[in-house]
Amino acid sequence: MTTLATPPDVEFTDLATGDPDETTAAGSSTWYFRGHNFVLAWTTMVAGDVLERGDQPDEYVAILPYESCSVEVRAGEETEPVSGKAVVMVPPGSSAIVAVEDCVVVRLFSSRSTDLLDKARNRDAYREPHPNVAPFAPWPDPPEGFRIRAYRLADLEVTQDAVRPGQIVRCSTFMVNFLAPRIGPRDPDNLSPHDHDDFEQCSLAVEGEYVHHLRTPWSKRRSEWREDRHLECGSPSVAVIPPPMIHTSEAVGAGANQLIDIFCPPRLDFSQTPGRVLNEDTYPLPNQQGKVPS
Repeated sequence: MTTLATPPDVEFTDLATGDPDETTAAGSSTWYFRGHNFVLAWTTMVAGDVLERGDQPDEYVAILPYESCSVEVRAGEETEPVSGKAVVMVPPGSSAIVAVEDCVVVRLFSSRSTDLLDKARNRDAYREPHPNVAPFAPWPDPPEGFRIRAYRLADLEVTQDAVRPGQIVRCSTFMVNFLAPRIGPRDPDNLSPHDHDDFEQCSLAVEGEYVHHLRTPWSKRRSEWREDRHLECGSPSVAVIPPPMIHTSEAVGAGANQLIDIFCPPRLDFSQTPGRVLNEDTYPLPNQQGKVPS
């Protein structure tokens, strides 16, 4: 039996509250928050403003979490208009996201985007590598090459079952699970506590209210034991849950509750279940031994 180090505590923040970490001349505001292998940038964009990346080292992801959003994504010779709820894979190199209207854009960058790591408001929590989390390594490149790939949720099959608990897509750097919206509270007798051996779970709440139930497994040292936590959060907010912390998220809002789960790199266990990942034919799996190539 492998003994895992006692994990750090959950990382949590309310988004779009308090002073932003960055504001453009046009008035768009960005809040940065990170996990071990990634940086999340939540931006309230002003119509006409542009979010640019130059010499981006790897593929990154843009999430449009709300229906009331319209942007134009540009990379190389490509231009792709995207509106409504969507997940967009943006290729390495130079790119730009242009706001057609005022809206929210969430960008996900791997830890290879080193210029963004120290912008995160919780950067001090990752000055030292976290125990139990496997270092970031990208998955194989798509055989048809990198390009803008926009997945509009309205065009994707919606399920909420054991095979696919939401709308799941992946790329070479991230997996995004747009969980099916839940109207009203979750059944408290049908929760799903679980844990992960070597990867974090980033849970982004974009609508409604949640309680993240968190339990730290006991080590042999009683001094490291912690009380269970029941973290109440509204939206937008983000929680990064370290392994092997036991966790489950309970929707408690009276109206619509929407959670987006993010993994960097993609989850191998989800990817090995046929039909679970909607774009599984576009991005290949790592090698047959289940190890991501370095």
